[in-house]
Amino acid sequence: MNPQYCSKGHENPPGSRFCLHCGEKLAVAGQNGIQPGQILGDRYCIIQQLGQGGFGRTYLAEDINRFREYCVLKEFAPQVQSTSLLPKAEELFEREAGVLYKLQHGQIPRFRELFRVNLDGKGYLFLVQDYVEGKTYHALLDTRRQQGMYFNEVEVTQLLLQILPVLDYIHSIGVIHRDISPDNIILRSSDYLPVLIDFGAVKQVAATVVSQLSGASTPATLLGKVGYAPHEQMQMGVVYPHSDLYALAATVLVLLTGKEPQELIDEYNLTWNWRREVNLSPNLGAVLDKMLSQPTGDRYQSARQVLQALTGNNTPVYAPKPPLPATEATLAVAPSPHRSISPSQPPPTIASTSGIASNRGFPLGKLLVFLLLVGAGGIGWLVTNRWLQSQSTLPPEAEITPQPTISPSQPVETPSVFSAEEQNRKQQLRDRTQQLGINYNFFPDLVNQFFWEKYPNQRGRSLSSSPEDAQLRTAWDQTANELLDKLQLLRIDARRQLGTYTAKDRNQWKVAINKRYVSSRALYDLTDTAFFELFPQQRGKNFLNQPIAQIWYALAEEKLNAILTGTAFERIVFDPGATGKQVSGSLKPGEGKVYIAGLAKDQLMKLDLQADPKVLLSVYSPTGKILLEDSGEHTLSTTLPEKGFYEFVVASTASDPIDYQLNLSAEDTTPAPIIEPSPSNAAPSPN
Repeated sequence: MNPQYCSKGHENPPGSRFCLHCGEKLAVAGQNGIQPGQILGDRYCIIQQLGQGGFGRTYLAEDINRFREYCVLKEFAPQVQSTSLLPKAEELFEREAGVLYKLQHGQIPRFRELFRVNLDGKGYLFLVQDYVEGKTYHALLDTRRQQGMYFNEVEVTQLLLQILPVLDYIHSIGVIHRDISPDNIILRSSDYLPVLIDFGAVKQVAATVVSQLSGASTPATLLGKVGYAPHEQMQMGVVYPHSDLYALAATVLVLLTGKEPQELIDEYNLTWNWRREVNLSPNLGAVLDKMLSQPTGDRYQSARQVLQALTGNNTPVYAPKPPLPATEATLAVAPSPHRSISPSQPPPTIASTSGIASNRGFPLGKLLVFLLLVGAGGIGWLVTNRWLQSQSTLPPEAEITPQPTISPSQPVETPSVFSAEEQNRKQQLRDRTQQLGINYNFFPDLVNQFFWEKYPNQRGRSLSSSPEDAQLRTAWDQTANELLDKLQLLRIDARRQLGTYTAKDRNQWKVAINKRYVSSRALYDLTDTAFFELFPQQRGKNFLNQPIAQIWYALAEEKLNAILTGTAFERIVFDPGATGKQVSGSLKPGEGKVYIAGLAKDQLMKLDLQADPKVLLSVYSPTGKILLEDSGEHTLSTTLPEKGFYEFVVASTASDPIDYQLNLSAEDTTPAPIIEPSPSNAAPSPN
């Protein structure tokens, strides 16, 4: 059975009635007449149900009239008391949904149409919106939580600088989102820009309809999440532009600390106690405090004011964007879960957007790979340059000129303060990273680890764009290219997963490998051999809490597959009547192989490995007792302590291919029973 998803994209076991993450009631299979494969309105082919919210279900579909383009269908099915009220509900919804047509921005969902369809005598009303791949910031944070890491100050500052212009836009046309949280901001995979999803205008219209039909006196603005939405919104149903700013600041603190608002708010005076969790620059800390002020008059009153406080720039931050033409439909997003799916035509494969980060310095090299590689446009480019200016020692007259808006499909220019050679070098680095499918969020952290090992006095320091740091920038780029030389040896699917591996994967691998009577210890022997072949300087270090651990995980998955497919695994079976067996093979540098043999307790086992001393040997008992481990000793003779499958791991640390031959024997040591002479043939007793 397939897993179930709520409207936020949280995965739940099959048969779940409520989401284990957010508590949302889940749709029950078979209770809805719309099924995968159905074509609605002679146009939309249903692929799968994505989730179920308070006002209906959400589906992933293909628009067969537009080259089977992916889109999202949101069913409007309010829970009114009488079916006779449904036509009125649809009329109100259709009349008030006009606000959705106003939302024409590349970082908010694009509303396509409303359409009705009749199935088996039942009428349905749907909103159709665009769909793109990506991950919500809630999903990204979950990945980092599992690794004991969260978002850093540079990342959340970039998020603010890229999402505040969107809020400035919607507020300028009188629309308030009402439900900003990590669940409702998605990092779009096509250009790595944050996008507002599950837009509040949809909820506002639906809530207004239900409110009018039920005759309730409560305003239809009581929307939002506890802890994220401010007091005036949750208690009084009153919302202002600064209500969205409050929720955005709460979102930023959750991303920085990994804790939910309830863990950061003092329940007695409703103040935020975040400074005990994270250290921020004075300016960002002051901006967040002002956004979260309890007296609404003390808050910033507009997104523009927040941007000006962050950048020190009084330039207007919003220029209305024209509606996207049909050919750019894939640049808009739908307010729906984003996860791996299996439709008839699978969505394009993308690199994962999760990564490892901590609250530490951010070298310019990382800025170039992270900020410039992900794309920039309009205000995004302007504020990026402002950040660069604040990090550098350039005088005011060296300020970088803001660039015009560019399409994500166009190459992103490197700031002109760099030489032509450096601009070209960084462009080549960007292209190579993209071609290899390396996660942009993960890769800079990996480069930082190695860069700081080479230049420990630079740890945590932000490299400037000034000529004084030119050599260090060159060293950073060189380190990045050296790492890419090694990463290109990994399979493409493993490269795309870098930054997303967790301890959960390792536990799943243990289960899979144990079914072959192979222990995780043997798997790790093969992994370590390959890993230290690539990174010998990591031997003896505790690297599992460092970004480089992701490469170790990628190699472990590769070795797991090699064992499961038999290319790095063999079972030794003695011929009938034989007490020994000989196996042989050849190992490339960094390669290894696991053998298992079913042996009995108290047998005398003799082992002889004929190979170069650089081939290491490990022997483990069925319960994990170490008889030899990573040993250059190639012979072993011992009485076996238990019955079961014994493991023999041979692994090469040589720089050239090496042949080996393994001889194994096991003989019973229990003496034959003594036959006592019977009285009939006993010798006569001496006199």
